[in-house]
Amino acid sequence: MIGNVQYLSAFEIPHVEQPTFANYEVSIIDFGAQCGPDHVNTMAINQAIKAVSQHGGGKVIIPAGYWMTGAIEMQSNVNLYLDYNAFVSFTTNISDYRLVDTDFEGSPSKRCIAPISGTHLQNIAITGHGVFDGSGERWRPVKRSKLTSAQWKNFTSRPGSVNKKGDVWEPDSNAANIRPVLLNFTSCKNVKLEGVTFKNSPAWCVHPLLCENVTIDNIKVNNPWYAQNGDALDVESCKNVVIINSLFDAGDDAICIKSGKNEAGRRRGVPCENVYIKNNTVLHGHGGFVIGSEMSGGVKNIYISDCTFIGTDVGLRFKSARGRGGVVENIYIDRINMKNIVNEAITMNLYYSSNGKPAERTDVNEGTPVFRNIEMKNLLVEGAGKSFYLYGLPEMPLENISIQNMRVSKIAETSSINYAKNIKIEGYQASDAKHIVVSNSSAVKIK
Repeated sequence: MIGNVQYLSAFEIPHVEQPTFANYEVSIIDFGAQCGPDHVNTMAINQAIKAVSQHGGGKVIIPAGYWMTGAIEMQSNVNLYLDYNAFVSFTTNISDYRLVDTDFEGSPSKRCIAPISGTHLQNIAITGHGVFDGSGERWRPVKRSKLTSAQWKNFTSRPGSVNKKGDVWEPDSNAANIRPVLLNFTSCKNVKLEGVTFKNSPAWCVHPLLCENVTIDNIKVNNPWYAQNGDALDVESCKNVVIINSLFDAGDDAICIKSGKNEAGRRRGVPCENVYIKNNTVLHGHGGFVIGSEMSGGVKNIYISDCTFIGTDVGLRFKSARGRGGVVENIYIDRINMKNIVNEAITMNLYYSSNGKPAERTDVNEGTPVFRNIEMKNLLVEGAGKSFYLYGLPEMPLENISIQNMRVSKIAETSSINYAKNIKIEGYQASDAKHIVVSNSSAVKIK
């Protein structure tokens, strides 16, 4: 239990331990920080963090004002606190972010250090009321298809270049290839993010990786809808996670569960497990709640309830592909509202990122993904391309999938089930009376 939230899922989630801090605090002003967009405060902020950690822990306060900085590097036992009207803007100078070995999109990568980072730390938090702006426009390529004519004209008038096809603008090729996530905590224990806003990230926005005991409560994550790889929250290979009372507006997927990609993810072999998600809202994104497509280390014991998705491309999005491997299982979803979903309210697609459909069965091997034991109930949908699209593999059908008490209206297309077994659709109500097409499947019950 955390706060007044009680776990109600079909599995028991262990207690999520909270970070604790000594009763000691400093202001970044004490270390020479100066307010205003013309002064870079990287040294002052990091010296304050280091001093508090060496003192035994406590709070580092960023007061109200406009604070420019380069990379902030967290240390153990520090709560970085943003006061009301504290605005932290990260510099657009790439040399302020050294190259590091990291992971991105589930694979090892060398990229710039995240504007906010920490590795092998304990008892860390970012709390308060202010805003972190990642200055993502300095880093991100932009697709012409995602912009209006006026927006495209504005982007192409900036320093940068357009590719030969004329459909992508980027500030410079070097920046696009090494752009970091906004916040990356790796192999940390007892982590809390509360109250603050993270926005305009160079790539993904918030990325806890290989962490244990992570609490995300009442944060806001905002990326422009055209932001390339602009995921809001990617929880990767983490254990014991709570995500509650938060607002996400993403340029890509919103609330994402991941565990590494292909052989690298299987070699890491760390699943994302014991995740509790409740009382969140998604205003835009490729998917409201997403598992994959990087899930090669496995995903298990996920409970999501009482969330609302408005205008996302897909509502509940499960995706993988041949070559990924990994097992996704024991997923429980309850009381989800969706409105104006562009494509499917529910997608399970084991043939993600392919131009065609799997025409032939292949051998099952370590790269074969498995999706099983997934329960969804009490879903209310107003407006979607399809109610659901369930598509497994010939050699590995989706298995034990349950959709109960799903009420939909304003559905444009027929729903489908393909390469699946032991599927139960119960209490499904569609005011538009669209059909459900079942192919290459067994033990499918619809009533």
